[in-house]
Amino acid sequence: MPDAIFTHPRLAAIYDTFDGDRADLDLYLGIVEEFQAARVLDIGCGTGCLPHLLAACGKQVTAVDPAQASLEVAQAKTTTPGITWILGDATSIPSDTPKADLATMTGNVAQVFLEDRDWAATLRGIHDALRPGGVLVFETRRPECRAWEGWARDPGPHTRDVPGVGVVEERRTVTEVRPPFVSFRYTYTFQNGETVHSDSTLRFRDRQEVTRSLDDAGFTVLDVRDAPDRPGLEYVFIAAR
Repeated sequence: MPDAIFTHPRLAAIYDTFDGDRADLDLYLGIVEEFQAARVLDIGCGTGCLPHLLAACGKQVTAVDPAQASLEVAQAKTTTPGITWILGDATSIPSDTPKADLATMTGNVAQVFLEDRDWAATLRGIHDALRPGGVLVFETRRPECRAWEGWARDPGPHTRDVPGVGVVEERRTVTEVRPPFVSFRYTYTFQNGETVHSDSTLRFRDRQEVTRSLDDAGFTVLDVRDAPDRPGLEYVFIAAR
């Protein structure tokens, strides 16, 4: 089940404001053009930032997410044609969906799969949804960089004035570090005093573990790059079916 930050209607509605300008998506837009992909599959599309950017460039996009509230925010943003929205995950893509040239998992979506079986099933689902020779691109934090230590040093509060909502305060608390798992809680306090919590756990896989899992799912790793906006902190995997 996705976390409340994606499924709670009040949190989904403010997600983009706290998530920033999404300069991280420039990397994916560039790789889509590098591989001349016309059809793109976005797994864990959230509030739809990347699908809308891709559709505006003339791409055909299948956008998949298990959180209804996030999909509703995504669909309400624009009437840009060329996007098919699917409520679900990589294992629930209809078999008659056109095969994609390239698949993405942005925003460290790859880290939400805590169990090996769920991660393996996700990779198999993406493999099946790609055409032969199709490419999977995703990012994952380098565990040796210990990102959670930075989270603990900067718990907030971070305050934003959200259009149509008012002033909202965000705090993040690291609740448990048990490598490869790290758990944390977001607490949002709204202008009317309402407080909503969202608890999350991420899995930090190292480069060798990710590579093995891709091999097992039928992918060949083409490259492992750096994220330009987060140098030295993340791996960007590019793998071909």
